[in-house]
Amino acid sequence: MSIVDQILAGDVRAAARLLRDIDDQLPSARTLLKDLYPHTGKAYIVGFTGSPGVGKSTLVDQLAMRYRKDDRTVGILAIDPTSPFTGGAILGDRIRMQRHFLDSGVFIRSLATRGHFGGLTKSTNDMITVLDAMGKDIILVETVGVGQDEVEIAQCAHTTVMVTVPGMGDEVQAIKAGIMEIGDIFVVNKADREGARKTIRELRNLIELGLRHRDEPGWEPPIIETEALKGRGIEELYQAIEQHRRFLETNDRGQWDAAVKKRARSQLVETLRDEAIKALLQRMADRGVSLDELVDQVADKKADPYTIVNDVLSRELR
Repeated sequence: MSIVDQILAGDVRAAARLLRDIDDQLPSARTLLKDLYPHTGKAYIVGFTGSPGVGKSTLVDQLAMRYRKDDRTVGILAIDPTSPFTGGAILGDRIRMQRHFLDSGVFIRSLATRGHFGGLTKSTNDMITVLDAMGKDIILVETVGVGQDEVEIAQCAHTTVMVTVPGMGDEVQAIKAGIMEIGDIFVVNKADREGARKTIRELRNLIELGLRHRDEPGWEPPIIETEALKGRGIEELYQAIEQHRRFLETNDRGQWDAAVKKRARSQLVETLRDEAIKALLQRMADRGVSLDELVDQVADKKADPYTIVNDVLSRELR
């Protein structure tokens, strides 16, 4: 049986090997992804974003258990900070989600950011493809929590959950980052803390302000109060996600088609960018142009990056 057939049959080991090869950017992984892609499009993708320490991992852990009660299979992609020693993920989620290790219906993969901005890795879309192809009903993607750069999650998820906690000033940060525009559901975790009422009130005001600037009525993001460690509010969060899914699937204005095209655009642009950069660097190397030498010129202020890029593109794209 081929690797593709094994993954389509839900083979965990085959999927894990391919995910590792994707993370290592091995050329062989791209060929397998081409064969898997026609078998995707069935999974529902939920993204979790928010600052570090707000409890995203615990929420994902609890939500995975809730989906398992419905006998739905779950894939979890947790974006961890890059280890300064190994270059890999610190694997914090694997420690926090140990209860799922013996459940064959849950697949957990840690990813390292490896310096990629936006809260996601370059490999995230490809890994979602693998989990989708292996038959996962729900894919939960947890971002690293880098604040203002996390808006990328909205490009690869059907439903984006913005998580905050009382007293962290995330409301102001959200306005600056544009996160208010990407949140389909807002969660105030650790809602037993002092200041929860104030946080909820300010979030509601910001949501209503955003709704007033819309040309036509649409989805109104709910605010869910949770205490993830105690499991409080998980059912409400689950119901909110399901309600948003129904909204996308049944809305007459083609919201579902728009969500699918948004994800397709993200995949295409990300792949195009990666392949274009690889091809450009290879052509430069073939001509004896060293990237390190160009870096030194910029670092020494002998040249500016804008002129160098214009010169490189004008030569290499002729």
